[in-house]
Amino acid sequence: MGDSAGADGRTQALADRLFQDAAAALELYTIYLGERLGLYRALVEQGPATSSELAERTGTTERYVREWLEHHAVSGLIEVDDARAEPGVRRYSLPPEHIPVLADPDDLRYEAHKGVETARAARVLPQLVEAFRTGGAPPPLPWEPEGRAEFNRPIFVNLLGKEWLPAIPDIDRRLRAADPPARLADVACGTGWAAIAIAQAYPRVAVDGFDLDQDAVAAAREHAGTAGLADRVTFSVADAADLPKTAGYDLVTIFEALHDMARPVEVLRGARKMLAAGGTVLVADELVEDEFTAPASDLERYHYSWSVLSCLPEAMGDPQTAATGAMMRPSLLRRYATDAGFRDVQILPIQTDYWRFYRLIP
Repeated sequence: MGDSAGADGRTQALADRLFQDAAAALELYTIYLGERLGLYRALVEQGPATSSELAERTGTTERYVREWLEHHAVSGLIEVDDARAEPGVRRYSLPPEHIPVLADPDDLRYEAHKGVETARAARVLPQLVEAFRTGGAPPPLPWEPEGRAEFNRPIFVNLLGKEWLPAIPDIDRRLRAADPPARLADVACGTGWAAIAIAQAYPRVAVDGFDLDQDAVAAAREHAGTAGLADRVTFSVADAADLPKTAGYDLVTIFEALHDMARPVEVLRGARKMLAAGGTVLVADELVEDEFTAPASDLERYHYSWSVLSCLPEAMGDPQTAATGAMMRPSLLRRYATDAGFRDVQILPIQTDYWRFYRLIP
């Protein structure tokens, strides 16, 4: 009887967990709507609103907006002034404490991008089912309708040039030097925020960003222009496994991208060839456990979920893929670096909740 009761409890616990998971996933889709339609921004910039007022502000349909507002209110994401009032009269507001998380993309606590990430990941699930059967890769996600979620933007803007790079004394000194000014290459630059943050922190540095995604490169160029940095920050479309043969870079960076690449050894070999004498390669990648454990922490579960849905599939289209996935543990990165010709790999004492920093010594 005892074993049966324990088994029933474990079964029910899993059923309850999946119900909560479903509620959370669906909530992220409603957050996607709020981010894409500018509903959060309108509540912050123009204050509390009824469903009609918010619909008018955002060019949306009142009945849809009303349902979204009611969902967010019952979920505790926004507040309603009088829940007992008639639906069209209720006024909704975004609590000040929730603004950094839902409406300020430059805040380190901003998380509304997770709605965009989750919606994009869901787009390829039918093709991913087929990829599991064939061993290939689902087609690349189109840029439209939402573009790439810029989830690293606040991290780069707030930490990269202000805390992380200054914590590496010799690199910090080189980036501040005037004669000659330092040159930096950002590999897999995405929409450009790392390059922009470095250029803002180090006014003499010239930064070249490279990414395979031409739409991301176009967005990066626009961001650099808006920031007034187009004279020192350039972006080019290039495959990370076939980097330009240009040498003379004092620093080559690869931020949260190496594990996604089909041929990481070739990428690292190309990055090494781009270095000037005394230059270095700096890699930041997921803060995963040193060894596989099961069950594991929530962070490990999170990384594994993205590995199954996105990171591994992105690399599976190449017949010669390394098939790394998101779980690139330090021992594996060291092997890649050694195979690429680096003499040593140092794990830097930079503390974050999500990344580990590696310095590759040529």
